[in-house]
Amino acid sequence: MTFLTDYGYEDEFVGVCHGVVARLAPEVRVIDLTHGVARHDVRSGALILRRALPFFPPGVHLAVVDPGVGGERRAIAARTAEEERLLVGPDNGLLSLAAARFGGVVEAVDVSRSPHRLEPVSATFHGRDTFAPVAAHLALGEPLAEAGEPLDPEVLVGLELPRARAEGDDVVCHALAFDRFGNVMLGVEHEELTAMGLKLGGGVLVNGDEARYTTTFADVPPGALLLYEDAYRALSLAVNRGSAADRLGLDLDGEVRIAAAGR
Repeated sequence: MTFLTDYGYEDEFVGVCHGVVARLAPEVRVIDLTHGVARHDVRSGALILRRALPFFPPGVHLAVVDPGVGGERRAIAARTAEEERLLVGPDNGLLSLAAARFGGVVEAVDVSRSPHRLEPVSATFHGRDTFAPVAAHLALGEPLAEAGEPLDPEVLVGLELPRARAEGDDVVCHALAFDRFGNVMLGVEHEELTAMGLKLGGGVLVNGDEARYTTTFADVPPGALLLYEDAYRALSLAVNRGSAADRLGLDLDGEVRIAAAGR
């Protein structure tokens, strides 16, 4: 089982969820993917799941970034078409990118009133009372259909990412996510850059700042800006031994204009 949240480690929330799983399924191994997702940042959590889960064996993937806890959002468990992975968490888009990465959802249940949940259910800690016990039972091999009420996969909440667009000879994309080094993951595909004539090793302007389209940080001097393919094959920006986010003054969804150098 993998486990991702925005809970952090300052409080006992992560540990308590581990305790629930340990009581119900002591033989199940739980791998903490991260608990450092920014508070309430559903999209960043979804992007992490999409990037990281292919490196884990098929199993149960528990994720809780849940600003709508206690409200009208559904609590769900879902099976993917490829590798039959089981995703457990709030139906707010958090699970949608990972589900799409594995061929979409072929079976889903609403676990809001699951027979596996702990009673009484807190209105504000569904990670402990609903999601963790459901995930534990599924990790033990219990049928998904018995975890909750059947749900049409078509009604599950998706997540829309901002799209890149062409403006003349430039490509305008967006800052989708940041890591702790200040590297910036961009919402643009390789094909959109090659269409503008950009080649590996070439110069590029990023919001008017000179950069190089290259392979790794060491290909440019310390302090230089680079556009590169990150470890998950996403196009990203970095500053060698610095922060691209700070250098460019980017916020989440901030626009990034990419142009070939010399124009």
